[in-house]
Amino acid sequence: MAEAFTIHDHAARIAAFLDRHPRALVLTGAGLSTASGIPDYRDRDGTRRGRPPIHGPDFRKSDAVQRRYWARSMIGWPVLAQARPNRGHQAIAGLERIGRIGSVLTQNVDGLHGEAGTHGVLELHGNIHTVVCLECAALFPRAFVQGQLEEFNPQMAGANATPLPDGDASVEPTELASFRLPYCTCCGGTLMPNVVFFGDNVPPARTAIALEQMERADALLVVGSSLMVYSGFRFCRMAQAAGKPIAAINLGRTRADDLLDIKIEESAERVLPLALELLTRGSDQTDGDTPSIPLDGGIL
Repeated sequence: MAEAFTIHDHAARIAAFLDRHPRALVLTGAGLSTASGIPDYRDRDGTRRGRPPIHGPDFRKSDAVQRRYWARSMIGWPVLAQARPNRGHQAIAGLERIGRIGSVLTQNVDGLHGEAGTHGVLELHGNIHTVVCLECAALFPRAFVQGQLEEFNPQMAGANATPLPDGDASVEPTELASFRLPYCTCCGGTLMPNVVFFGDNVPPARTAIALEQMERADALLVVGSSLMVYSGFRFCRMAQAAGKPIAAINLGRTRADDLLDIKIEESAERVLPLALELLTRGSDQTDGDTPSIPLDGGIL
């Protein structure tokens, strides 16, 4: 019979991991933000839910795809805009403040790490709260574009739909042909969220920074990511090749399960605040009510 671990045991293992590896790179994914009300892409088996995502090349070449994207985003984005950092985001910011992590690399585009107060965060896939003109490269707040969308398409104001990840929504308007697109107020050009769409590559300069962060790190902590997308999984491959230990906090299977030294199948919102508390108290105070758990216990 497998040994049962409490939430405090899990937190103690993560605290010990970060105590040994204070320059750990923290890689976060959509599972971290579910407690903030933002839906995840995948189920516990790592299988993607719902319809296939819009691909960047299709968006840039097709007015019909742009209308579909912006119509759904007009309905879904307010849910994301109202999201606030949860205790997992706040704990990561706290770990940065006390010098127990090196840097944070996120696959999320929701901007919640920055809002929580994390300074050393690199948004690998961009930030959904910024929109870029494909012609002149002017940048606009997503809230400004929402104003355009609602002004141009009053027939869709107040529509109800199930929210989906990254400000999408499960709605298929029947009159997309009449849907008016937002436009750049500088040059009249086509607007696109300033994020890495499926089918597009992470900008080379951003990739170079992320790889440098992994090289500087003494370990890797994965939080809330199934690692099914290679842009995240590659960092586990790099850590393994360099002999750097890998820990993960994720509800469900990950693509890197066979590479992990520690796997905690729990909510980061529950584990990380306790780990932060243990590390803040100091090692001289963790021997009393918290069991000492070795880091070589393997995958739970």
